[in-house]
Amino acid sequence: MQAGEYVGGVSSGLMARPDSLPVMTRQRGNPNWGRPRPPAQVLATAFEMQVRQLQLTVESYVLSAELRDWCEQNRNRCYIPEWLLEAWNIPVDTDLSGAA
Repeated sequence: MQAGEYVGGVSSGLMARPDSLPVMTRQRGNPNWGRPRPPAQVLATAFEMQVRQLQLTVESYVLSAELRDWCEQNRNRCYIPEWLLEAWNIPVDTDLSGAA
C-alpha cells in the first residue's frame, strides 16, 4: 500500500487540501467593545403628534379648541405640559395607581 491509496474508503495518506477554499479566521469578541453607544432615537409624545397634526405653534396652543378637547380627554393618560393644563384649569388625577 502506498501513500494516497484508498483502503476501504479511508485515505491512507495525507489528504490534499484544495487551494480554492478561502482561509476563514475566526473573529472573537465584540467589535464594538469600548465604543460609545449611538444616541437613542427620540420619539414624539402623543401630545406632540397631536400638535403636529393640528399644525399649531406654541403661541396658538391656548387658543386651540381642538387641542383643549384632546387634552381634556387624555389628561390622565398622556403627557400634557403643566403650564397648558394650568392655563385651561384642567385638573389632573395625581393617583396613578389605578386603585379605586
